[in-house]
Amino acid sequence: MLTTKEFFYIIYTDIPNTGIITTEGIFVDIKKVAAQLCSADGVSGDESSASAAALSLLSRYTDDCGIDKFYNVFGKIGNFSDNKPVLLLDAHIDRVGLIVSYIDDEGFIKASPCGIDERILSAQTVTVHGAKKIKGVISTFPPHVKKEGMKDIIIDTGYSKAQLDGAVSLGDRITVDAPVSQLTDDIITASALDDRAGVISILYALELLSGRKLKYDIAVTFSSQEETGEAGAKIAAYNSGADLALEMDVSFAYTPDAKRFQCGEMGKGVMKGVAPSLDRKMSDTLINIAKEKQIPYQLEVMNGRTGTNADSISVTKGGIPSCTLSIPLKYMHTPTEAVDIRDIEATARLIAEFAAE
Repeated sequence: MLTTKEFFYIIYTDIPNTGIITTEGIFVDIKKVAAQLCSADGVSGDESSASAAALSLLSRYTDDCGIDKFYNVFGKIGNFSDNKPVLLLDAHIDRVGLIVSYIDDEGFIKASPCGIDERILSAQTVTVHGAKKIKGVISTFPPHVKKEGMKDIIIDTGYSKAQLDGAVSLGDRITVDAPVSQLTDDIITASALDDRAGVISILYALELLSGRKLKYDIAVTFSSQEETGEAGAKIAAYNSGADLALEMDVSFAYTPDAKRFQCGEMGKGVMKGVAPSLDRKMSDTLINIAKEKQIPYQLEVMNGRTGTNADSISVTKGGIPSCTLSIPLKYMHTPTEAVDIRDIEATARLIAEFAAE
C-alpha cells in the first residue's frame, strides 16, 4: 500500500504542491488528484476515459476492481464472506457536456446539451471527442448586430465537412475547455468537479481507512450517467449486494445571487443530507459521529428526492437505506465549478469514521 503522499503525488506540475495536513497528520495533495480526474472527458454515456482514470486510482486499494458493461467503476474491500453488512460508497464519474447532433454542409457542428448550463456557452472553446480530438469555438454573432441570446449551439472547428468526415460523427461528445486552477490555498476551480470531487472524497476515505478494522465490507462504485437519469447507479447498486449506502455528490454553495438558507457554505464542512427519501437512523449516526470526532458539517434539508444517485440506490432490490454526503460547490454545471478542499477532507473523514469499527 502506498503512503498517502506517494499516492496523491500525481505528475501534474502546473498546480503548486501545497497539500493539506489532516488531523491524522497525513499529507494529501488533493489538487493534483483533481487535476488527473478532471482532465478526463467522460460526458454522460461516454465515460470510458474517466472510468479508466478513476480505476487506476481505486486499484491502489484493492485488486478486486474493474469496469462493468455500463462503464461503472467497481471495487470490493473486505472478505465479503464473514457475514458483515456491505456498505456501498458511490459517487458519479460522468460530467456534463454536449453531444454532436448535426454537421452542416459548411462543416459547422450543431450540438445539444448533456446537462450543461447553456447560459455560459457563448464563445467558449471546446474539444470534440471524435475519432481524434478536435478543438472548436462555439459560434457567437457580435452583439453590435444581434441582441438576443443563442438559439442553437453551433461549433466552428475551422474544418470543412469533408475534413470532418471520419473524424467527427453524430453522437460524439464535446467538453468545454477548462483546466484546474487554484484560487486560494484551499479553493480550486475546474470543470467536472461535479462529481469528481465526490470520487476524490471516497479515495481519500479509503486512504484514511488503510490499516483500520472495518465495521463493514465496502463496495465502491464510481457510477455512470448520473447527469442523464442515474442509470449507472441503478445497475451498480444492484450488483453491489449493498445493505446500506453513502452517496457522495456536490450541492449548492452560497453565492451573492442565491438565497442563503437554500445553500451550504464553502469551507464549513460536509453537507449531511436530511430528506424523506434518506434513512433517518443513518442520518442520526452520521451527525453523532461528526460531533464526536469534531468533523465540520452542515445540514442540507430537502423535502423529497435529493437529485442524487441516492434516489435510485435507496429503492434498488428490496431497498438500500441510504444517506447523502455532499461537498459545497459553486457554479454547478459550468466549466468553472469551485470547491474548497477542506470540505472534501471533511467528507472523507466522515466516511472513514462511519465505516471503521
